[in-house]
Amino acid sequence: MWKIKPPLEYAKEVRYRPILESLVPLDPITRLKLNRGAPKDEFPDLNQNKTTMARVLTLDMYKWQYDRATESGVIFDDVIRPGLEDPGQSSGPLSVGCVAGDAQSYILFCHFFDKIIEAYHGYKMTGQESDFNIDNLKGGDDFEAEYAVGCEIRANRCVEGFSFPTHCCRGERRRLHTLAKKAFGQMAEELPGKLYSLGDLEQGMLGDGFAMETATDLRMKTGVARDWPESRAAWLNEEGNVVVWINIEDHLQLITVRTDPNIKEAFNCIGAHLQKLEALYRKLRHSFVWKQQLGWVVSSPAEVGTGLRASVHLKLMHLPLHKWLGSILERLRLLMEPTGTAGSSRVFKVSNAHTIGFTEVELVQMLVDGVKLLIRMEKALEDPEGSIHHLVPAQK
Repeated sequence: MWKIKPPLEYAKEVRYRPILESLVPLDPITRLKLNRGAPKDEFPDLNQNKTTMARVLTLDMYKWQYDRATESGVIFDDVIRPGLEDPGQSSGPLSVGCVAGDAQSYILFCHFFDKIIEAYHGYKMTGQESDFNIDNLKGGDDFEAEYAVGCEIRANRCVEGFSFPTHCCRGERRRLHTLAKKAFGQMAEELPGKLYSLGDLEQGMLGDGFAMETATDLRMKTGVARDWPESRAAWLNEEGNVVVWINIEDHLQLITVRTDPNIKEAFNCIGAHLQKLEALYRKLRHSFVWKQQLGWVVSSPAEVGTGLRASVHLKLMHLPLHKWLGSILERLRLLMEPTGTAGSSRVFKVSNAHTIGFTEVELVQMLVDGVKLLIRMEKALEDPEGSIHHLVPAQK
């Protein structure tokens, strides 16, 4: 029987515990002094919200993500803020309503982002591949000029080791700008061009087809436009048909615009610039972010996978008024939106609706085949007695 109380702790344990505890990494959320209430008190009102985020998010899911933060300090409220600032419209294309603050957001908040990607793209996370082989693309240089009047391709990339634009600090943005200067400087011999600071740019300096990037209200509200226009820039190639925006909504956005509908040549052009830039950034030890399940990782889940949007501009008079148009576009996995007028004909931009689940060349092939079918339908409807019933496609 003990005459004195047994020791509650061993001497060595008492001695070494502070050292051991100091070696355990702190959960990032514990470093943030957030004056927040319980999750049910902080849960947003989504009753009038028309975004994909509102369709997916529940109180239970919010509770699940609530006490988490990435290493760079992104919390779940940062992720859903875009959908709260811009709740979307009841008509028109569905807005995704959320954005990642860094690449780790897709991992830490995967329970949410996986459901967003599945709901927005109709895609289950099974793995992604990339393919820019122009030899695998059939057609795209043979659209009828009477209907197809132009084309463009946009591709987004983010760089390993940096937070995304909604969350990155001033120093990160400056380092990304410096990194871009090095990369484009090394690319000068093979793909010559000029780098412009956004503050020095004026409308028209980049040529026709390239609109100026501005600090919109939504960009200000979501943090994308902090310190605008510092460390934002645009690179224009010597031919004047490719612009690369730096530090806008992603670290890099490449755009090529053509006044003819040769989407095959546009795809070849954007692929060459992307592959060259990818090699240069890898050489500078800052690869583009790639995850096997997601493909090319960028800030918006609406763009992950390929990060690619290809568009053909079509002059259409009859098809946009047809009652089946919405169903046809859905089956073709395409989007259509008006761009303005050309003479007495209305011009629409037709583009791929999704960016994940297919390679780059497969998405452009889908666009090529879909545009050809839309032109056939427009021609059929030019006849007052014409019908497109026999042309309506099955679901792709």
